[in-house]
Amino acid sequence: MSSAQPTGDQEFGFIGIGQMGQAMVANWLALGYRVRVYNRTREKIRPLLEQGAIEATSPADAVVPGGLVMTCVSDDQALLSIFDDGEIFRRLGPQGIHVSMSTISPRTARLLAEKHNQLGGVYLASPVMGRPDTVAAKRQTFYISGPAAARHRVKPLLQAISRQVLELGDGPEAAHVAKLASNFLIATVVESLSEAFAFVEKNGLPPQTFFDTITEFLFDCFIYKGYGRHLLSGQFREPLFRLQLGLKDINLSLQSATESRTPMPFLSVLRDRYLAALAQGYGDWDWTAIALEVRRQAGLPASQ
Repeated sequence: MSSAQPTGDQEFGFIGIGQMGQAMVANWLALGYRVRVYNRTREKIRPLLEQGAIEATSPADAVVPGGLVMTCVSDDQALLSIFDDGEIFRRLGPQGIHVSMSTISPRTARLLAEKHNQLGGVYLASPVMGRPDTVAAKRQTFYISGPAAARHRVKPLLQAISRQVLELGDGPEAAHVAKLASNFLIATVVESLSEAFAFVEKNGLPPQTFFDTITEFLFDCFIYKGYGRHLLSGQFREPLFRLQLGLKDINLSLQSATESRTPMPFLSVLRDRYLAALAQGYGDWDWTAIALEVRRQAGLPASQ
């Protein structure tokens, strides 16, 4: 659902302006919200400044005292480094909320939540399910978990720029667990479709014909249709989600599965597939470029 006018916290901070951050902040600005933005590479915030965003000169400067600050960075270490000097905790104070949108490990989420309890602010997990084009169109889903009062305060902001917000309880790690599990499932779809397309092609059936057939009855859903079309297009160079970040998420899932003693053998298959694709030089391509490694191993040309 979208909101025509700003509701709740009308000014807040956003740290980490990548493809996802660009799209989200642009949508909030268009709705009339005031957003303080910070990014290590200043060039990335220029388009948002032209749209009315407020430049923050440091991560702490992005924090509205007692308000909200959202983080959307590449990995656990990048997120933890933002809090090294403790200033964000102090500026958030007892009433502020840190809305953590990054794909991180459950362990890091629990660690940060405990630091917030001790030093200031409340930790609210809110990873994003959607690629940058989906986010720009306000079609993404947010998973959120954390204290009920924080969920209630932040939810209207997220609803304003998304398709839906799914609440997953009080645990600071719950939404991150759901995000990792969801990315695991999507990666299995990409892998299985890539293998199936290679199999039918080597046995004389055009992959497009096979795809048109299975999406009529077996797999008539957004993920199979969307990723299937993308794989058939062969357009992997322009990343909506970089392959090396896909490998990072697979490794996070493996780490968490090990810590929780959860056997997930297919995670190891995916890890090896992504490593092989990375070794072939596809790290900065879209994460669906693992299809090229499937084709290479099958003795097929890179393009269909």
